[in-house]
Amino acid sequence: MTLYIRFAAHLDAALDTLVAAGDLPAGLDRANVTVEPPRDPSHGDLATNAAMVLAKPAGTNPRMLAEKIAAELGKLDEVQAVSVAGPGFINLALTDDVWRSELSTIRDEAADYGRSTKGAGTTVNIEYVSANPTGPMHMGHCRGAVVGDALASLLEFAGAKVIREYYVNDAGGQVDTLSRSVHLRYREALGADIGDIPEGLYPGDYLVPVGQALAAEFGDTYVDAPESEWLILFRQRAVAAMMELIKADLALLGIHHNLFSSEAELQAAGKPEAAEAELRARGLVYDGMLEAPKGETPEDWEPVMLPLFRSSQFGDDQDRPIKKSNGQWTYFGADLAYHYQKAQTADALIDIWGADHAGTVKRIVAAVQALTGGKTRFDVKLVQMVRLLRAGEPVKMSKRSGNFVTLADVVREVGKDVVRFTMLTRKSDAQMDFDFAKVVEASKDNPVFYVQYAHARVASLHRRAAEAGITCDSVDLSQLETEDLALVKRAAQFPRVVETAATAREPHRIAFYLYDLAAEFHALWNVGNDRPDRRFLIVDNPAVTCARLFLADAIGQIIRNGLGIMGVQAVQEMN
Repeated sequence: MTLYIRFAAHLDAALDTLVAAGDLPAGLDRANVTVEPPRDPSHGDLATNAAMVLAKPAGTNPRMLAEKIAAELGKLDEVQAVSVAGPGFINLALTDDVWRSELSTIRDEAADYGRSTKGAGTTVNIEYVSANPTGPMHMGHCRGAVVGDALASLLEFAGAKVIREYYVNDAGGQVDTLSRSVHLRYREALGADIGDIPEGLYPGDYLVPVGQALAAEFGDTYVDAPESEWLILFRQRAVAAMMELIKADLALLGIHHNLFSSEAELQAAGKPEAAEAELRARGLVYDGMLEAPKGETPEDWEPVMLPLFRSSQFGDDQDRPIKKSNGQWTYFGADLAYHYQKAQTADALIDIWGADHAGTVKRIVAAVQALTGGKTRFDVKLVQMVRLLRAGEPVKMSKRSGNFVTLADVVREVGKDVVRFTMLTRKSDAQMDFDFAKVVEASKDNPVFYVQYAHARVASLHRRAAEAGITCDSVDLSQLETEDLALVKRAAQFPRVVETAATAREPHRIAFYLYDLAAEFHALWNVGNDRPDRRFLIVDNPAVTCARLFLADAIGQIIRNGLGIMGVQAVQEMN
């Protein structure tokens, strides 16, 4: 049992004692009671808001309640001092042996240290990437891919069952354009002079092999055939080829989805109709007319009766059509059906979207709430675009022009781990620059390097200890001093960081934590540059060396666990 879980249990026991004594009413909701590090370390090691949360429903003064809780917690052998601050915060200072014990817990739990059962029994569907299957992955897709995959790993580490899903947009105008672009390459493969690629088609050379494969299979059968004879066939073959490219690109990042759902299959199975019927039965879809466009009304505009979702009931500025006037489903209508399908097999849904889709969040959240009766938690995480920089100049990306930076090119240049870690060094909804020079820079300003260097330093200690003939058959942790134990206090926060990051659906918190942990480790290491007695490795003092090696191992273990969540490999040495 890790430190924060143990003290949460101690706090519960203290509150139970007060209930038994009649100082607190039974049955109070303790869900918002926390045990966490105080913002100011000088206040102690742990703090709880229990009195602040429970005083009002208990009908008592928070300061008075805090004094009673503090008195109970002060009886614990692990508590060195307890104090009440301000209107009722309780601060605890713990004994040094508590931190030594936590070090042993880190060793014993090893790769499982920080794992949680908080999400146990819950199935979460995370849909991420879902790029249109019109070409290979480019860096515009990268951030959402990494955020989604790291979030999936984080929720698994916190105990949930996770479905990693990719929604294949293989219906609609863009894939028809892809089909026509491939037909052009098919004709080219058979010797036709296609000249410049017409405006509006995809000009990328990545379609050349697709055209060649179709030419080898069908010969000139479809060269002069009407579009109606080849459009669907070529679309299916092109989408399949593009999805193979996309899967290969994602594999370079270590990303593999459990499930690929086809929009075309969804529509063929009548899922949108089923979702519409469900919403009509609840009075949430009706036939009505859209308001005229704002500003100057186009001459060809005329009111049309359409099925509308009552999204205005859920905070949207107007009700939204789920079908077009030609009877085809709108993007929103198709999305309704897709989310309705996902909710059948999951307790919670998470979508990772580009920030350019921010305007549709409110209505789709409302629709899912309506379809599931509010039983399915649904979060949309918005991811801002990444600006690529080379030599200080922006690198432009455009799939239609065929001139873009592919994900594969970037991974091959700087490495999977650098790409993944960098994408998690800022909140997903904050702008990000990806500077090709800075992400491989060997400095503390580069979080990727700084964290990996900390792990490499830990690994180097064992090599150096072996060279010095130091073996650690037994370890006396009482050799660790106050400066050493300060690092343990940061290390012990890892399980709590995992739980809070999973609850907030924010995997970047793991990267932030690892950077702080690495910074404290490097700082402790650097003290030894001026003070030989503070070095991790002291050849003529094996007892201290073994204790500090034990400490360093714990830091290395936590770095590995955190990097594992991020999908980044911990290195043994830095070149």
